[in-house]
Amino acid sequence: MRLQLHLTPNTEPVPFNHLHHLTGALHKWLGPNDLHDGLSLYSFGWLHNAKRRKDQLHFPHGSVWNLSFFDPQIAKTALNGVMQSPTVAYGMNVNEVQLIDIPELSNSVRFYTDRSSIVIRRRREDGSRQYLLWDQPEVDEALTQLLRRKLEVAGLTGDHLKVRVAFDREYPDARTRTITIKKIQHRGSECPVIVEGTSEALQFAWTVGIGELTGSGFGAVC
Repeated sequence: MRLQLHLTPNTEPVPFNHLHHLTGALHKWLGPNDLHDGLSLYSFGWLHNAKRRKDQLHFPHGSVWNLSFFDPQIAKTALNGVMQSPTVAYGMNVNEVQLIDIPELSNSVRFYTDRSSIVIRRRREDGSRQYLLWDQPEVDEALTQLLRRKLEVAGLTGDHLKVRVAFDREYPDARTRTITIKKIQHRGSECPVIVEGTSEALQFAWTVGIGELTGSGFGAVC
């Protein structure tokens, strides 16, 4: 299930590095939970309609923010939280919520990022992590294996686990981007992905996103 939140204009400047405040708003609505303890089966995009002014963002006409959940009960909890406390951050409030149905998808779909970047990492021998980017050949397999693990956690097995993910390297505007969350820098890719698999696997990807840190504002797709 996808909740599309329509937000009022901001009354305070919005810094570029504001994702942790969006995460905070989401978890305020969800209440006490253990969603951070395992693989995230939900995702959220970035704020739409931003206007850049020097080193800040402004939303003079308001914004749109998409939240997607595999578990419909968690989506309902979030919706109830929004109704009870519609404040997001920077003076922005939710003034409308639309429920977006999961689209019919089959065989192969080209997903665009929802204003966000796709993050995926692999662990080095020394325990550190290397960020894999859209133009590296090994990144597709890493994205594929992570999506398959999430499918298994969600109880989708069999042919669903034949799903494959690959960056669309013919996209002319692909780029990398570094985003800071609480002084930690994450490097991601802004590039569409092509996902091939069963209808259920594609719908799952549309909901939970692609890559890591989808519960922190990365990897949401549309």
